[in-house]
Amino acid sequence: MGKRDSSLSAFGGLASFNAFVQAEGIGQELREQFGYLKRGRRVVYPMHTQMQLLIDAALVGAKRVFDLEWLAGDPLFTHLAGGAVPSVDILYDDLRRFGPEDLENLEALVAEQGLEPVRAKRWRELTVDIDTTVTPVFGEQEGARLGSNPRYHARPSYHPILARIAETNTLLGARLRPGDTSLGGGDAEDLTQWLGRLREAAPKTTVTVRIDAGGDCAALMKAIDDAKDYFLVKAKLTPNLLSAVIWQTPSWDTVDRDALDRPTRQVAEIPFEREDWPQGKYRVFAVRTNERDSGRQVELWQDLDFSVHVYITNDWDRSADELARLYDDRAGIEPVIAELKNGFGIGKVSTSVFDANEAALLIKLLAYNLMRRWVATKVSADLSWQASWIRRTCICVPARLLRSGGRWELRLAPRPMLN
Repeated sequence: MGKRDSSLSAFGGLASFNAFVQAEGIGQELREQFGYLKRGRRVVYPMHTQMQLLIDAALVGAKRVFDLEWLAGDPLFTHLAGGAVPSVDILYDDLRRFGPEDLENLEALVAEQGLEPVRAKRWRELTVDIDTTVTPVFGEQEGARLGSNPRYHARPSYHPILARIAETNTLLGARLRPGDTSLGGGDAEDLTQWLGRLREAAPKTTVTVRIDAGGDCAALMKAIDDAKDYFLVKAKLTPNLLSAVIWQTPSWDTVDRDALDRPTRQVAEIPFEREDWPQGKYRVFAVRTNERDSGRQVELWQDLDFSVHVYITNDWDRSADELARLYDDRAGIEPVIAELKNGFGIGKVSTSVFDANEAALLIKLLAYNLMRRWVATKVSADLSWQASWIRRTCICVPARLLRSGGRWELRLAPRPMLN
């Protein structure tokens, strides 16, 4: 083993990302919106530079504030931080400076970066996926409460909600919520705000919102319908709905057959309305198939090997089969949530203060949207790249940071996986 080379960095791609972020004016935006949180002549680490530091940390794989302890040993990371990485205690204090209004501004900035790819081209159709996830916590964090998810029974947790634009794979909005909060009417205001942002960015685009059974809520569906957008919701299989599927469905239309000409997929319109729906406004249809081998299987017919799924929509133009297949694509939000949990640590909580934890969450989501924009603009237009692959090929590039002739020079190792 030779001597340690203090010029070697594991994150050579971070310089290119920082150049992109500054060229897009993100640093100035952070200064204008959040610089007032730390003022005075004695301020060594301004708020906007602290936020940029946390964005860089999230990009390279840090999941908690404490991870800056090991990142401080990387020369390029330290150089981009201004020459010194501050104490984690300072960063904890800075996260606690965020109040409700600051969180609103930060969430809007996350959405703004998620909408940039939408503004960059004309879209005929866009799809928004709404989903929630449970993040169990350990300790006595503010807002961590017992939720109803059976997988985390009797576990204090947070229950964030996310909105994703499927076509760009970016985030349109997010909220950190206490663990005992479920998807429902209380989220209608946020949903209206998110759809308003999308409508402003793409005013002539057809928008469809996909939600799981938690979206079978009159207030949520009304909010989407009032926004002049379509919703596509998996229905809760209540006894009266199941009765309608079994006994009141007039006929089933076959859309797929097997090699022996036997039906494998059938659709039907269901004559059903819930009591709190506007009369004649929404449409209910069902799909039954013997080809689905994942998810919850509900079999209602003893003599047929079919499982059934029921959907609610306000779209009367597209066929039931087309809408059902469109809903199946909603599964794409699950890998995104997994990316955010495993790659960006949105399930890791750094402080005991709820607002500080929401600020940390939003900064990680901002890093995610910026990463997506950077890769699409500078590296590859392939939106299917996952964060782990992006990090491996574009960020974790061996490099040497040298100073020669009074100038800094970064020498990168070859990146054959990008060629």
